[in-house]
Amino acid sequence: MSPQRMVESVTAALRQLAVDGPVLAVGQFMPRGHTGSMFAGGLLGDGVGGGGGGLVDSIAMVGGSVAGYKLHDATSGLPERMLIGVTPNAVYGFAASSRASEAGALVFALHRDDLTVQVHQRVNVRILELIQTSTGARIQVEGNRIPLTHSKDVIDALT
Repeated sequence: MSPQRMVESVTAALRQLAVDGPVLAVGQFMPRGHTGSMFAGGLLGDGVGGGGGGLVDSIAMVGGSVAGYKLHDATSGLPERMLIGVTPNAVYGFAASSRASEAGALVFALHRDDLTVQVHQRVNVRILELIQTSTGARIQVEGNRIPLTHSKDVIDALT
């Protein structure tokens, strides 16, 4: 989905919540650890299928990858994929099955005047940590470095 279409999707979701105002940026994120769990699961799956031949090894690796990130995401308390939108006053997270899907259920809403943002660089993802200053509560998500997710747009709008 184009960045403009993502912004339109989050804008429409916010209107349904009676929130007006411009959406500055939208990007796709996953719970922190999603990608690492996928790689770890793939390695375990490959080890289980070891010695079975190319097709068996491939199936075991893919199955392990999917199982790894599904298990991790289920324990995170966050949806597998989210669209995170930034407005001048708040940051909103919506469940979304992909970056091309419409913004779904509201997952979180954080006021920017009570928010500290930290970004941690990793090899293939950026970790975005949203910290509610008054309570210390944290939401940790990761954005892929692939430009199609527009996660960097969100990070740039918040930092």
